[in-house]
Amino acid sequence: MEGWQRAFVLHSRPWSETSLLLDLFSEESGRIRLIAKGARSKRSSLKGALQPFTPLLARWGGRGEVKTLRNAEAVSLALPLTGIHLYSGLYVNELLARVLEHETRFSALFFEYLHCIQALAAGPGSPEPTLRRFELALLGHLGYGVDFLHCAGSGEPVSDTMTYRYREEKGFIASLVVDNVSFTGRELRALAERDFPDSATLRAAKRFTRIALKPYLGGRPLKSRELFRQFMPKKPAIKSPPTS
Repeated sequence: MEGWQRAFVLHSRPWSETSLLLDLFSEESGRIRLIAKGARSKRSSLKGALQPFTPLLARWGGRGEVKTLRNAEAVSLALPLTGIHLYSGLYVNELLARVLEHETRFSALFFEYLHCIQALAAGPGSPEPTLRRFELALLGHLGYGVDFLHCAGSGEPVSDTMTYRYREEKGFIASLVVDNVSFTGRELRALAERDFPDSATLRAAKRFTRIALKPYLGGRPLKSRELFRQFMPKKPAIKSPPTS
């Protein structure tokens, strides 16, 4: 039987009439799949605790890939995410549930996740910088090492005004071509520092993390991205002027 661990629920779904199947992200054991028996029953003390963004102490047991939750206690109220920040948090949860190997320790990433959720809960303002920093941290913990500050072809430091094309497993190479895999040296410096002072560097960070995360996600789209698109207000269509 495992001891108590700090954890968060990434995802839950009904399992049998009264139970839940949980994906938990724990400090010591990483992503764990658990059955919470009776958690959906009216008398269950777990009902309020097993919610996303609620800091937990949990323990479980069992030998198979799917363990059994023995107990869980909320150590504080759920972090208050609403609106766009809530959808951003759901995206982070789905991302971890999709890319983390089962029962692999990611203790440092656990605290990156905690800081990310706390930053989203703190609001207001755009969640984009927080999301990009977390994605870059996640890629680092997955072993996706990229040198943003040196040209892969020559080894020379990147120049803010030069353009570089990204080549998977090689890095950034100086190029005159500008396309969806090209970045300025200034944008690469922002990625290295995880500091995005303007919309251009934020857009560049989003392009890079989409490229880098794609192999981990495979062909299946993220459901949270679709929810996010539904949440965002649609831009009014531009009406054509009447013809005479």
